[in-house]
Amino acid sequence: MAKTMTKTLTLIPAALGCRAHSGWAALVALGGTAQSPVILERLRIELADPGVAGSKQPYHAAAEMDFKYAEKFIGRSINEARQLARQGLRAVAGRVREKGYEVVGCGILLASGRELPALAATLASHALIHTAEGELFREALAHASEQCHLPVTKVRERELFDHAVAGLRVPLGELQRRIAELGQTIGPPWRQDEKFASLAAWLALVA
Repeated sequence: MAKTMTKTLTLIPAALGCRAHSGWAALVALGGTAQSPVILERLRIELADPGVAGSKQPYHAAAEMDFKYAEKFIGRSINEARQLARQGLRAVAGRVREKGYEVVGCGILLASGRELPALAATLASHALIHTAEGELFREALAHASEQCHLPVTKVRERELFDHAVAGLRVPLGELQRRIAELGQTIGPPWRQDEKFASLAAWLALVA
């Protein structure tokens, strides 16, 4: 009987990095080695349905509603953001795989990590409303990553460069230069969103 030979395809590791905003996130995919990563994707993924009024700022919208309806609206917004995040991550991972890379992790930038009170108290405070909206979209990205079986590397944004210097073992000046050079390989836009997301992806790639 003839033996059936199976060719095994070895994929190169890659990681995603995300910086969330109200209703969307900047995403960068890096692949290759931790020493010399390359940019594979740079894009914006939507985390809110523009056809649903208030979806980009759900807590602002909920603050104007009857509380029972506000609870339901926030619940739907959370589910919608999770679903859109999952769709976005899977689409990117699929395109990355077509290029010969396998996504092995996702880096997500966090805020200060302030703990939120109950919904009623949150909706009564404009400052907490802003905090809650940021947390909703960051949590959606983390939940989607877990649903896609991607280990999540979470880094507080204000500590990003400290973590990167320590985790990547690259001096700050050189790190900033290399991030700028990564942007040159793909062209504009290469704003703070893309720079920070690429650093988060780099840390996830190392992790």
